[in-house]
Amino acid sequence: MVDTTKELPLESEAELARRPAPMERLVTIYGGSGFVGRHVVRALARLGWRVRVAVRRPDLAGHLQPLGAVGQIAPVQANLRYPASVLRAAEGAEVVINLVGVLHESGRQSFEAVHNFGARQVALAAREVGARLIHMSALGASAESDALYARSKAAGEAAALEAVPGAVVMRPSIVFGPEDDFFNRFAAMARLSPALPLIGGGGTRFQPVFVGDVAEAFARAVDGQARPGTVYELGGPEVLTFKALMELLLAEIDRKRLLLPMPAGLAAFNARFLEMLPNPLLTRDQVRLLGYDNVVSDAAKAEGRTLEGLGITPSALGGILPGYLWRYRKAGQFSRPEAA
Repeated sequence: MVDTTKELPLESEAELARRPAPMERLVTIYGGSGFVGRHVVRALARLGWRVRVAVRRPDLAGHLQPLGAVGQIAPVQANLRYPASVLRAAEGAEVVINLVGVLHESGRQSFEAVHNFGARQVALAAREVGARLIHMSALGASAESDALYARSKAAGEAAALEAVPGAVVMRPSIVFGPEDDFFNRFAAMARLSPALPLIGGGGTRFQPVFVGDVAEAFARAVDGQARPGTVYELGGPEVLTFKALMELLLAEIDRKRLLLPMPAGLAAFNARFLEMLPNPLLTRDQVRLLGYDNVVSDAAKAEGRTLEGLGITPSALGGILPGYLWRYRKAGQFSRPEAA
């Protein structure tokens, strides 16, 4: 099994020098209990920050506390629909980070409520307490997109920068890592299904970025190494089509499966029913998103608004995927059997 301890490197002298005075400086992270949040919490705890994690259910965020010293990480209650709770969670913070986001709408958790209204409340709270703001958006966010997810992300960016003009915005591409919702989901499907769908033919391009690199980007922004009022685009070292990603996945889990091109119209029709599930495999809005490439722009590269611009060398898929996708192989981590 490939070693993925890259997530927890030994601290260099430069990292040690970046540590703030022990337990004196506070950062509040909204949505810090999720996939990306857990890694951001750990990165900041390692640098000595006191971390307040603002979530709807603090009782379900106990898994974060072992990531730091005793008393260093404290989950608190906050709900983006209630501005008073958002402001209360920001009080005393030097830096506020907004990681809250949803991949599909469910009940009150609509894109408008979470990505736009919620982002505005966090930004207003940061402004009220005089904290710096770092906001997570998504690569592909655009007010002109026909996908509601992308439009709501763009609206959230605008709301954050309107309230705090010096805010730093991070736009990651597909984020991968041990608990991701992309490779794990398709690997689980490949374990059970004889075929995987290529929506729209599978030609959409992606630039997957390792969650550890995203967390380090946030840590450097907290450390003051990001330019205020700047939108950073975070992508890995490889640009691959959806089809190529599925081929890479199948090779890693040692399974042969058919890759069936599926017209976007047919995918949208199927998604109409799938999105009724509590945790849908596909929604119509996601089908619309798959019509657009999800890669770092040439402008961001030229202007240094990338991982490399923050001094981070992006991690390749091949160095990380084997460390957590082995569990989808027929014989697990102990051997690489012939394809099933």
